[in-house]
Amino acid sequence: MSSVWLNKVNWSDDGLVPAIAQDALTGRVLMVAWMNREALQLTQQKSEAVYWSRSRKKLWHKGEESGHIQKVKEIRLDCDSDVILLKIEQQGGIACHTGRESCFFSVLKNEQWVETDAVLKSPDEIYKK
Repeated sequence: MSSVWLNKVNWSDDGLVPAIAQDALTGRVLMVAWMNREALQLTQQKSEAVYWSRSRKKLWHKGEESGHIQKVKEIRLDCDSDVILLKIEQQGGIACHTGRESCFFSVLKNEQWVETDAVLKSPDEIYKK
């Protein structure tokens, strides 16, 4: 299988590219993460989101612990070739580690961040260790 398409991506100096996960049906932005070349290639092969965890320094198959897998419907590259957009179907309806649908649950109102989205499931229930 050819991986020439990966060469089109304008990788950062540390070999990463930001990846936006967007709900394929609603258009809501659910989260932003990072991908290296291997993560993007695995995402394309599996049709499930795989990211690079900068804090853990390893590949991270979204949902590997929580079960909230992201089924990838489409992969897009922006005009500068330096941002990936994944149109996804979020399994379980929760993309955020806080137990919310989206990581973008805070809205700036009157110079204060207001949490507007409810927690759908407690992180303690999601990440039982």
